[in-house]
Amino acid sequence: MARDIFLNEDRRGEGTKYVAMLVGLAVTLGGGGYVAFNQFRIDVPSEHIAILINKTGLDIANADEVAPSEEYKGVQRDVLREGVSWRNPLYWDWEIVRQTQIEQGQLGITISLTGDDLPYGEFLAKLDADGNPLTKGIMPDVLRAGRYPINPYLYSVQPHDPVTVPAGYKGVVTNLAGPFPQNPNSLLVEDGERGVQEATFEPGTYYVNPYVTRVNLVDCRSQRFNLARNKDMGFPSKDGFWVSLDGVIEFRVKPEKAAEVFVVYNEKDNGEKIDLEIISKVILPNARSFCRLEGSKNRGREFIQGDTRTQFQENFQKAMRAAGEPLGIEIIQALITNIKPPQQIASPVREREIAKQQEKQYQQQILQQKSEQQLAIEKELVKQRQAIVKADQEVVKITTEAKREQQVAVTKANERKGVAGFKLQAATDEAEAIVARGKAEAEVIHFENEADAAGWKRAVEAFSGNGNEYAQYVMYQKLASAYRSMMVNTADSPIMRIFESFAAPLDNEPAAPPVAGSLERASSTSATDRSRTQDVDPAITAESSDQ
Repeated sequence: MARDIFLNEDRRGEGTKYVAMLVGLAVTLGGGGYVAFNQFRIDVPSEHIAILINKTGLDIANADEVAPSEEYKGVQRDVLREGVSWRNPLYWDWEIVRQTQIEQGQLGITISLTGDDLPYGEFLAKLDADGNPLTKGIMPDVLRAGRYPINPYLYSVQPHDPVTVPAGYKGVVTNLAGPFPQNPNSLLVEDGERGVQEATFEPGTYYVNPYVTRVNLVDCRSQRFNLARNKDMGFPSKDGFWVSLDGVIEFRVKPEKAAEVFVVYNEKDNGEKIDLEIISKVILPNARSFCRLEGSKNRGREFIQGDTRTQFQENFQKAMRAAGEPLGIEIIQALITNIKPPQQIASPVREREIAKQQEKQYQQQILQQKSEQQLAIEKELVKQRQAIVKADQEVVKITTEAKREQQVAVTKANERKGVAGFKLQAATDEAEAIVARGKAEAEVIHFENEADAAGWKRAVEAFSGNGNEYAQYVMYQKLASAYRSMMVNTADSPIMRIFESFAAPLDNEPAAPPVAGSLERASSTSATDRSRTQDVDPAITAESSDQ
């Protein structure tokens, strides 16, 4: 039993040993995996890059700074960007650095650190077709504001400020890296050649490579200079007196001639202060030369008088402009502000001039009084003319009103005359219409009477031309149809006497001419008489005609 207890204890010890070994192995493997994970992992944070270094491979040449490719030992050209990458630490090493940062408002100049050496006198790197440097040196292009993953073993980046040309200035451009000019004796070179360019920069900001292009500022604004700022400015007069003067000259560099003026007068490489060179080399020499030459032609007392001073001033300005024009300098204004003649002659000449001025003043007062007198006369004449004009206007107004009323009256009379003419024409037309209607009615009656007469004539011809017989026939025909019954007592009653004339025996003689005469009279009867007899019985008419 004791032996069994010992055996069980041995077995428990071996199990515990195995478990401990397994736990140790697991811990070792886990720790080794963790360590291996961290050793193989390359974590590139934001705004950084990782520079790879190959520990194994081919050896690089002594002249090489970095490995040409991954097959060679040393610093590799390519870099790792932000993120996680994996490399075997037995073969690779790496270095994490910040990316190249160009701040806002600046530019970056890139310098190639690898490649062949440049020939003597050259400093720009040679580039291949893809823009990659073949030699060491300064890259011609510039980097603008931003972040760039540039390998610091391949390139060095220098920050620079851009060139700012203020308002009123011109930027004179000097090409530092172009080919040498074909004409080395000219002040300005052709575009692209090494030297000062004719074209200048306008006001603004320019991101140019300062190792390739140099920009000097030339002030083209107007400048003022006093002739007597540093010392006395003067000249001897014709009679030997010293005449002092002071003046103000306003000038500026012509913008289109800024490059030429910069080359000529920039001896100390201070383009911003080129106005001092212009004053000392152009303004002062020409001003002194003119004053001494022209001033010595006149006497000292003549400079006190106004005419000589005015003429001297005009000639001085013309001479200064003519001197600065071919040099690219514009003389805006050249004024002689003060001329000091010698006191020996100044006092008497001044008194005489004062007397002349007083005389002119008195004459001017006399002229002024005459002018005031003439002005008063003119005012009265103006008032008189105004009254005349007013009266004329009133007359014109009354005359115009009368003419207007006359025209209105004439117009109305013409209207009434026209209306009366129209009425007269209407009455004339109406009378002519009445006459025409009367003539038409008369002609109708005439034609009707002629028709009736023709009918009667044919009827009388039926009775052998005897009109009395025809009359009796007509009367009997009318009476026969009118009387229905007749009662008489005797043959000699009054009513029967009416028929006595018709009861008489008819003679066989042909019809008497009076019938025709009666017909003619009937045809010539007026229309009015016919209209009155139209309602009379035909028998009575025939009896009347026969009688």
